Amino acid sequence: MALTATYFTDPFCPWSWAAEPHLRRLRSEFAEQVVITYVIGGMEQALHGDRLTYVGEWIKAGAESRMPIDPRGLLEDPPAATSPAGLAVKAVAEQADPAPFLRRLRETIMVERGRADRGDALLDVARGTVPALDLEKLGIAFGSNAIVEALGEDLARAAGIGLPTLHFGDGLEVTGDEPYERWRAVAVEAGGSLSEEPAPGVEEALRRWGAMATVEVAAVCDLPGPRASFELWRLAMEWRVRPRRVAGGELWSLA
Repeated sequence: MALTATYFTDPFCPWSWAAEPHLRRLRSEFAEQVVITYVIGGMEQALHGDRLTYVGEWIKAGAESRMPIDPRGLLEDPPAATSPAGLAVKAVAEQADPAPFLRRLRETIMVERGRADRGDALLDVARGTVPALDLEKLGIAFGSNAIVEALGEDLARAAGIGLPTLHFGDGLEVTGDEPYERWRAVAVEAGGSLSEEPAPGVEEALRRWGAMATVEVAAVCDLPGPRASFELWRLAMEWRVRPRRVAGGELWSLA
């Protein structure tokens, strides 16, 4: 039985980036049951408000979650708007599950200081997304009135809801600042069944998820933080995985 959920989030939300270990562990522990609909909440107010406060939220989110994060782009070359990234997520959702694209978009924004406020830059993100997307179709969708309307509906739907929030229906919801055990308990209460399979090994996790921060490997593979770091560097010494240095840590992938 599918475990359906609605995820209120935004590509530019630092706390959504901080919640990625929770989200990936949820998908791992409940296997193929989890079906998520993404609702874009918008971060324009934060971007165009007190910039230093917004930068501070990035730093705080990274410190509390141990996810790598690099807010220097917000100060050195800030995006003109956050809405193009939200429009891109809605456009991708027309042809595929937007989760892989949204993850790659988060990496671009949160650790690579890449552009995510122009169509050409967003197509570059799509070009690097696995599985591959239909770029010609996506380029057309970027300028579609239907996509603009879809984002508007999302923004209205998410008004007043803190980001990120995962809603399972019937009043069952969790927020990004809650411990993972709460996420698991609510998912079970919503009808989900924990997988009977053991937690994946490090290489298996990287094969499924692609780039992962150390804290994500620890979460998905159910390893204490120091053990996860040890296993990753051991595999790196054997040329089986490789680290990519980013501000605040590494993103790991298979070699």
